[in-house]
Amino acid sequence: MRVWWPLVAVCLGTFMLLVDVTIVNVALPPIAASLGTSFGGLQWVIDGYALALAALLMVTGTLADRFGRRRLYLVGLGVFAVASLACGLAPSVGALVAARVVQGVGGAAMFATTAALIATTYHGRQRGTAFGVWGAVNGLAAACGPLLGGLLTEAWGWRAIFLVNLPVAVLAVVLTLVVVSGSGAGGGARVDVAGAATFTVASAALVYGLVSVGEDGWGATATVVALVLAAVALVAFVVVERRAAAPMLDLALFANRSFAALLAAAAVLQAAAFAHLALVSIWLQSVLGLSPIRAGLVALPLSLASFVVSVSAGRFLHGGSPARPIAGGLALIGVGVLLMTLVAPTSGPWVLVTGLVVAGLGVGLATPVLVSATLAVLPPARAGVGSAAVNTFRQLGLAVGLAVLGTIFAGRVTTVLAAAGTSDPTATANALAGGRAAEVVGAGDATTALVHQAFAAGLDRVFTVAGVAALVAAVVVAVWVRARPAVVAAPEPAPAAEAPTS
Repeated sequence: MRVWWPLVAVCLGTFMLLVDVTIVNVALPPIAASLGTSFGGLQWVIDGYALALAALLMVTGTLADRFGRRRLYLVGLGVFAVASLACGLAPSVGALVAARVVQGVGGAAMFATTAALIATTYHGRQRGTAFGVWGAVNGLAAACGPLLGGLLTEAWGWRAIFLVNLPVAVLAVVLTLVVVSGSGAGGGARVDVAGAATFTVASAALVYGLVSVGEDGWGATATVVALVLAAVALVAFVVVERRAAAPMLDLALFANRSFAALLAAAAVLQAAAFAHLALVSIWLQSVLGLSPIRAGLVALPLSLASFVVSVSAGRFLHGGSPARPIAGGLALIGVGVLLMTLVAPTSGPWVLVTGLVVAGLGVGLATPVLVSATLAVLPPARAGVGSAAVNTFRQLGLAVGLAVLGTIFAGRVTTVLAAAGTSDPTATANALAGGRAAEVVGAGDATTALVHQAFAAGLDRVFTVAGVAALVAAVVVAVWVRARPAVVAAPEPAPAAEAPTS
């Protein structure tokens, strides 16, 4: 049994950082009520974490090679624990978002080192067993998140979903210090600080601009400035990466059509399958009046279906063309999300279940082979950057996807409210998106029926866009990705019904 204690230490951190993506969705309405924030603020509670993960995953991988994977894992655990405490004590949404960003920094350090720690600790048959357990823990984290979030929120309030990390982090730190040996302190790796900085500014400004569109419109000063800054930072990132001796992301790899298609698939998968769940949670609790536990149960089928497929069929998905399971999974996600367009003003929560199950089957089919497929289309020397890029684009897809779908939702709800003669449709739409449906009805700005109609119309538009995007991505993968994998990679974790994880 002693040989497996390092695996326990690694899996504790992995479980914690991925649960923190899925666990937040169910708590969004109570957070909005407690801190008095808008939907834009709620988006940043999710996106702050996802963006930090996306921006730092590739950099933290380099840092792990330079300073040691065990050391960086411990630093990540410490940062994550302190940030979790700050989240749990946050007096305002600004403080909560800032703490979530720091959580993402710690999560990136952990996420970039867990697989490497397992690979250097175990060998032969033990390594296969260890990666199998690690992959199952990843899937279990995604499956447990919604229900665990509902239980903690209903019993002790939304702050409990963050404070529960503290004892888990302490246990993981103690175990790591005692049973995990140091690894990977090479000392020669270069850190692409300029690349990381410009990538972070570009992605954060883009998301900020898209969130601002939903609340203030395309012509607002904040929107224009943010989108211009995003464009400038993106150009700067391209220039920096082309000139860097050791770039964070070698842009020449995008000349490989299969690699580019797989990164796009990773981003669209996260956006189409998970970005809408924040709005679903608000609809379930704010409009339909469900408790956090019941809302968590409604969202659970997607995670469970994904977990079952990835665990039971994962071992059979690494042979043949990688395009088949990925394109098939994206197609199932697209069909599942489109099935959720059956939502109507009079619908109850269970109208979503069939679509969530079908989408979950697609997630479980596509996700386990994303990394191995990417490694198959790249030279072996680029395996590290390839796997890091996939995970980076998954988190970026969640962050940008939530911003885009939030903007689409706000626009559609505003249109419906304006057509019904609501006095201030934009403000009312923002209130509904922020979980204040009871306040809107009580103020007399709209009837209960209109609130249900507007929210259903917004969800319908969001599901349509997400479903079509997944189907388009499935076609792109089927047409462009041609390589046949020669190496079986470690199972890729099922993503969080960020979300996650980031």
